[in-house]
Amino acid sequence: MLGKLNSNEQTNSIVHPRYACAIGAAYTVAAIPRGIPLVHCGPGCVDKQYFILSYNNGYQGGGYSGASVIPSVNAGENEVVFGGAKKLDDLIKSSFKIMDGDLFVVLSGCIGELVGDDVGSIVKKYQKKGYPIVFAETGGFKGNNLIGHEIVTEAIIDQFVGEYHGEKEKGLINLWTEVPYFNTYWRGDFIEIKRVLEGAGFKVNILFGSESKGVEEWKNIPKAQFNLVLSPWVGVKTAKHLEEKYNQPYLHIPIIPIGAEETTKFIRQVVDFAGIDKEKAEEFIQKEEDRYYYFLDHFSDFFSEFWFGLPSKYAVIGDSAYNIALNKFLVNQLGLIPVKQIITDNPPEKYRQAIQEEYKRLADDVSTEVEFVEDGYIIEKKLKESDFGSSTPIIFSSAWERDVIKELKGLIVEISCPSSFEVVINRSYIGYTGALTLLEKIYTTSISNGV
Repeated sequence: MLGKLNSNEQTNSIVHPRYACAIGAAYTVAAIPRGIPLVHCGPGCVDKQYFILSYNNGYQGGGYSGASVIPSVNAGENEVVFGGAKKLDDLIKSSFKIMDGDLFVVLSGCIGELVGDDVGSIVKKYQKKGYPIVFAETGGFKGNNLIGHEIVTEAIIDQFVGEYHGEKEKGLINLWTEVPYFNTYWRGDFIEIKRVLEGAGFKVNILFGSESKGVEEWKNIPKAQFNLVLSPWVGVKTAKHLEEKYNQPYLHIPIIPIGAEETTKFIRQVVDFAGIDKEKAEEFIQKEEDRYYYFLDHFSDFFSEFWFGLPSKYAVIGDSAYNIALNKFLVNQLGLIPVKQIITDNPPEKYRQAIQEEYKRLADDVSTEVEFVEDGYIIEKKLKESDFGSSTPIIFSSAWERDVIKELKGLIVEISCPSSFEVVINRSYIGYTGALTLLEKIYTTSISNGV
């Protein structure tokens, strides 16, 4: 794999991968309640996706249809030589008999696509009989699991949701935000985003996780007033597709809100776009801000006592969604000084300039630069070359950076895939409530390490 680092550096390999390949989007399917992924690939492919996206990423578990539950063709030499169409057909038949699901998604890997298996014609045979099944071409050479995520969402929209020419429901939103499993804290974050939007007066098709109604919500996608993309780039392609298919507008907010200031700004931006009554939203904002600042008022006693020994400079190494969000929070809420920012999820070139612009306006008087680097060796090198001064740096990163952070005598808060030293159930670091949890994490880490 060729990893593009920046305009001056390239590598023909990637040390310490921070994402899976496109077929990792099996976990996009697994995140839909009663969604069943079926994979047409080799025996080790999806096993590897599980270990980086779930097991070594907060120990999230496989859930109803992930991990060892996923039916697979387990393609071998015979399928490479003679094709795997017959074996895939048998797998689909068996899965319908054994698996209890509302939506089945066949994801093809490198072997099936390279040998030319016509997965579409096999699946369409079952679609014509009324089975709830779709197919997505997710060979690893298509890109990483974030690219695969949007391949799968569009496949479900086109093949399962289908056509719609009815009315739109004012105040109903389709949410496109963090990538399930890949974003370590996605389950808690989805809960908080939905809570905030519903508190402001909206109904939300959350589509994934514990708050989703499963295929019922996916079928309701065309009825929504608009699509909300809460992400620097993932979801924009899907929203544009929905705009063309269902004549649905979309609102793109690149910064996931952390803390009262950003969350209140986020709510008002969505309310203004939707044109709904502002009264309920403002009442909700007032209630949430009162609670948020109540806790901050009590937290200030700790801060005033320990401020002289707490970290003042930081770095963020992680995917673009959490990277931008954390920088906004750390600068504006905590007054910390940004030293090094590295985005690791390989955003497409067309989105990079817009992402870079966000770092130039972190605050009225604070700007910084961001680099796009996938290679762990280069990341470690850049961290070692960074000037954190005499203070103890705090670095928000993946588990891969633990050794170099130890060398720097810094503190680590794991916020990005893979995360091997955090057990994550439904924790959130965003919104009003998640920001308080993040503060607890940052300063517990600080004082427990003798800062």
